[in-house]
Amino acid sequence: MGRDGADTVQTGGNGGVTMRIDLSKIVGMDVLALLTQAGHQAYVVGGPVRNALLGVAVSDLDVATDAKPERVMALAEAAGLKAVPTGIAHGTVTVVISGIGVEVTTFRRDVATDGRRAVVAFSDTIEDDARRRDFTMNALYADASGIVLDPLGGLPDLRARRVRFIDDASQRIREDYLRILRFFRFFAWYGDQTEGLDPDGLAACAALADGIDTLSKERVGAEMLKLLGALDPVQAVAAMVQSGVLMRVLPGASAGMLAVLVHLEAEHDIAPDPLRRLAALDGVETEMYFKLSKKQIIGLHIMRSEMESTRLPHHLGYLYGAERARDIILLRAAAFEQPVRQDDLSKAALGASAKFPLRAADLPHLKGPALGKALKSAEGAWIASQFTLSKDALITKSR
Repeated sequence: MGRDGADTVQTGGNGGVTMRIDLSKIVGMDVLALLTQAGHQAYVVGGPVRNALLGVAVSDLDVATDAKPERVMALAEAAGLKAVPTGIAHGTVTVVISGIGVEVTTFRRDVATDGRRAVVAFSDTIEDDARRRDFTMNALYADASGIVLDPLGGLPDLRARRVRFIDDASQRIREDYLRILRFFRFFAWYGDQTEGLDPDGLAACAALADGIDTLSKERVGAEMLKLLGALDPVQAVAAMVQSGVLMRVLPGASAGMLAVLVHLEAEHDIAPDPLRRLAALDGVETEMYFKLSKKQIIGLHIMRSEMESTRLPHHLGYLYGAERARDIILLRAAAFEQPVRQDDLSKAALGASAKFPLRAADLPHLKGPALGKALKSAEGAWIASQFTLSKDALITKSR
């Protein structure tokens, strides 16, 4: 096994090296056999190949082929497989195998683009298909036996963990302005932090940052959450600030807290959480710029409001649960550049497990508003005691 997570096999008399990766356990590889046995070219492309070479888990499968969409559907249906024309105008058919959808896309080249969507023409060559992709590390293909094809020379960039646009960076960005955010996201996940970001790519992102305004909130929000989910996105976000990109994405945001937060997470072995990190960026009215779920919006508001409150850790745990309370404790510590006390995390966990022992039936002498007021007062006293007051003591207090 080579250092990139691939077997290397010497071939020919010129000392060339063929890279081979193991994709045999990935659900959906039967799609390649289906196409190649019918006389077509078919390759796994992009993320699965990149991740396999890096020794990172492969979670999905994208297939590129010279077979036209109608042909893919006909072959799949003849084999008893479900085929869905999910993006047939752009050459994409989803073939379902064992409940897993495999996207199969015909080789294509861009005819026209407007920064969000492209008009494409089908092609017969892997080179055309590779040239329309974003980064060299994503223009890697593998056949059914796992042999890697590198039509644009992306392997050296992958080995160096260098995120580099294919050919002209500005042209690639103008084809889809989301590639600006993908540039920073891929650096956060796969880039060499000691070498920094590719200067040509960074310059192009800065020059074309106003194109981000044309993107939907859904696409921008999804991409930013993916970026913030990286183990250490600090350098990528700092570069977004310096290039003016973060201002376009989230006006009012500041990256000052993020580095401290990431350090505290690592210190306490706490997994990255994109929403917690988004709260640390402190953007103004985030939901105006990102499309977030109702649950995410509520969580963001809780974290930001409680960062500035004086509510104690046990109370936070009782109100929001252990994980959300932990997030608030981390954010408070990051804001004031202070350590996180293990005792605070323990108290938050205690609060999350606490059950208020008093019920309305325990106070039969009270009715209506008086009952509600008594229960609320008793609960406040019980929380203040850090859950030590007994049921009997609370009943006595309510009389």
